[in-house]
Amino acid sequence: MKKINDLESYWMPFTANRDFKKDPRIVCSAEGMYYKSQEGNDILDATAGLWCVNAGHNRKKINEAITKQLSVLDYAPCFQFGHPKAFELANRISEIFPEGMNHVFFTNSGSEAVDTTLKIALAYHRARGKGTKTRLIGRERGYHGVGFGGISVGGMPRNRQYFGTLLSGVDHLPHTFDHERNAFSRGEPEFGEEFADKLEDIIALHDASTIAAVIVEPMAGSTGVLPPPKGYLKKLRSICTKHDILLIFDEVITGFGRLGTATASDYFGVVPDIISCAKGITNGVIPMGGAVVKDEIYETMLDEADNPIELFHGYTYSGHPIAAAAGLATLEIYKEENLFERASELSPYMEEVAHSLKGENHIIDIRNIGLVASLELMPREGAVGSRGYELMKRMWDKGVMVRFTQDTMAVTPPLIAERKHIDEMFDKTREALKEIN
Repeated sequence: MKKINDLESYWMPFTANRDFKKDPRIVCSAEGMYYKSQEGNDILDATAGLWCVNAGHNRKKINEAITKQLSVLDYAPCFQFGHPKAFELANRISEIFPEGMNHVFFTNSGSEAVDTTLKIALAYHRARGKGTKTRLIGRERGYHGVGFGGISVGGMPRNRQYFGTLLSGVDHLPHTFDHERNAFSRGEPEFGEEFADKLEDIIALHDASTIAAVIVEPMAGSTGVLPPPKGYLKKLRSICTKHDILLIFDEVITGFGRLGTATASDYFGVVPDIISCAKGITNGVIPMGGAVVKDEIYETMLDEADNPIELFHGYTYSGHPIAAAAGLATLEIYKEENLFERASELSPYMEEVAHSLKGENHIIDIRNIGLVASLELMPREGAVGSRGYELMKRMWDKGVMVRFTQDTMAVTPPLIAERKHIDEMFDKTREALKEIN
C-alpha cells in the first residue's frame, strides 16, 4: 500500500513531474500575503496563487460565506431551476462590468468561460440569420485556457502541438511583441498599433461574412506579460464594428482589479461584445468563471430562439451555490477595502522597483502594466526555459513564489500587497539573478 504522502499518483498539470517529485515545493497553509511551506517556511506569494488570489489568502469573510451557504444549500441545479445567490452574483458583476454588459453565463473555470464565449458568438450569429459567420480569429502567443476551443484560438505552440486536429476555420492575428522597438517599456508600448491592421488582411482573405468573432487578451499574461501597444485595442474594436464581427476580451487574468480597474476594458477604454472572466471572481477559493455579454446579444438570443431553450450549453456546476456565495463575499471585500483603487495606487511603485533591475545579470527586457510586471531573461543556447526554471527554484529557496513562462518571470501579487512586499520580491530576484549562470 502506498504511503499517504506518496507523490507519484498525482499527475500534476503544467509541471515537470519527475523533477518536482525529486525536490517538491509544497505549501500547507496560507495567510494574507504568505504561504507556509511543508518545512514551515514563510513563502511570499508574488503570483496571487495563479493570478487569482487578489484579496490575499484565508479571508474570513469568504470563509464564513462559504460555511453559511453550505449549511443552507449545498447544491442546486441551474438547468430549469435556480437559487438566489447565482442571480445576486450576476447582478453584482453587471454593476462593475462595462455599461450595457448586464448578462452573465456562469462556468467553472477560465477555460470553460472562453469556450462559452466562442459558442455564444456562433449561436448569436446563427440566431440573427447570419449562420455563415463561423470563423474564429485568435492571436499568436495568446492563451485562452485548455479546452479545444481555447487552444484552437490560442497561439502557444506547446499547448497545441500534441493534440491533433483542433477546431477548423480558425485564423490568427500576429502577436504584438516587438522587442526591438519596445524593450523596457513602461505600461503600454509606444509602437505596434499597426499590428491591428492585420485583421483587415485576414478579413480580406476570408470575407467578413464568414467571421464570427475575434478573441484576444487585452493584456496577454501567460505568454510572458505583453501589454497592448497604444491604440491597438481601439483599432481592433473599430475594425470589428465596421465588419459586424464580435470582439471578445479574455479577461480571466485582468478581470477583478489586476490593472487597478474592475476590467481591462475599463482600463483601456474599449468595450468588447463579450468578456470571459474567472480567477479573481472568487479570490481563487472555489472554481468559478463566467461569460459576460452585451445586452443586445442576450436579447437577440431570446427573441430569435427557435426553441424554448435559447442556448444548448451549460455545466453541472454552473452558478454553484457555494461558488456564488464565495463570489459575493469576494466582491464585497474588493469594494469595502477599495482593492482595485489600491492596486492602481501601488502600480507606479512596482513599476519603479521592477525597472530598477535593468542591467542586472541576464535581464533583456522588463515589462509592466497595472499590478503586473515581468522580467525576461536571455535564454541559454539550446536550452530555452532552463534559466527561468532555475531562477524560479532559487526564488522558492529564498522564500518567494514566482511564476515563469519559459524565460520570463511574472510578478502578480495580491492586491493587498504593501511596498515592503514589492521590495522583498525584487530584492530576492536581484540576489537570485547573481547566483545563476
